[in-house]
Amino acid sequence: MTLSLSDRHGCVLQSEIRNMSIECARTGGINLSQGVCDTPVPASVLQGARDALTTGINTYTHYAGLPELRRAIALKQNRFSGMNPDPQKEIIVSAGATGALYCAFQALLNPGDEVIVFEPFYGYHISTLQAAEAVPVYLSLKAPDWSFSEHDLESLVTPRTRGIIVNTPANPSGKVFSLAELELVAAFAERHDLFVFTDEIYEHFLYGGLRHHSFASLPGMQSRTITVSGVSKTFSVTGWRIGYVIADAKWAQAIGYFNDLIYVCAPAPLQAGVAKGLLELGDEYYRMLSIEYQAKRDRFCEALSLAGLYPFIPDGAYYVLADVSRLPGTTSKERAMHILRTTGVAAVPGSAFFQNYAGEDVVRFCFAKEDSVLKEACQRLKKLR
Repeated sequence: MTLSLSDRHGCVLQSEIRNMSIECARTGGINLSQGVCDTPVPASVLQGARDALTTGINTYTHYAGLPELRRAIALKQNRFSGMNPDPQKEIIVSAGATGALYCAFQALLNPGDEVIVFEPFYGYHISTLQAAEAVPVYLSLKAPDWSFSEHDLESLVTPRTRGIIVNTPANPSGKVFSLAELELVAAFAERHDLFVFTDEIYEHFLYGGLRHHSFASLPGMQSRTITVSGVSKTFSVTGWRIGYVIADAKWAQAIGYFNDLIYVCAPAPLQAGVAKGLLELGDEYYRMLSIEYQAKRDRFCEALSLAGLYPFIPDGAYYVLADVSRLPGTTSKERAMHILRTTGVAAVPGSAFFQNYAGEDVVRFCFAKEDSVLKEACQRLKKLR
């Protein structure tokens, strides 16, 4: 017998996002590739974690999370979406939104099950599906507004179709699904009896007065929706790894058992810090997130335009895809490296978000940076004129 890697190892390679972060660090550049989010953490969140550390909240929590955090998540969900999840039975705190999604896929999908994914997609959604031995099926959205039709959905259905992923606001496109689009997906899911896995991690990053609609709040959707979100982006604590699932009790328990097996629990004192922030921060905090990040978006998209890189203006999240077809190179990786070498600004090649060699004319930038860093990046991009 010859020792070898598992058959599934190939679906979990280092992402292009990580690759470009490494290249950026090597050159000492400005990293606008990875969604690190280096803006300040709310004081109440930090104080909650400090208090927890000093008062002994340092051991395992219940696999579903601290009771006070689950109650805080339930209150926040009701406050912003009108939903009323049971914090005892329908909320599972996990190791980030990615960890939450991984546990949900492990609990609810069988090998060979097909899950529809909108393209451009977030690569971790694909890798996480494949780690569960499920099969992603791609629905290509139509630029520049990233639209789709009922026919697009229906054309992808097979006897193996088990679910669909809805990421709104979306990474990398910044698309915010309208209520009409979500209702179209809801009718489709009901017609074919599908799970709807939603990634709503950017729910508070919305521009132009747009509103986030939590999919599970649509009529009849609570029982089939697996809502995934977290606080990594909202509180600028990407390294804390506090995410969660909200799901009907008949799904949540199995998701929780996988969470227990894989992660045991999310970091206890950090859970406490997040709970304090959720309970104490008022509506003004979330409103200001949208205002501040819209200003960052506008400043950065203007810089892209001045540099001759056409931006697809995002309606939400904090990424922007830009057309780099005029730059030297034949692939998006070559063009991203040209940008890094010329300006010292790192972006992610568009091929990381598309299948079958699509996306070679775009790259993705992250503008979740402090204003001084973003200003410097904008200045450097002028070298591309």
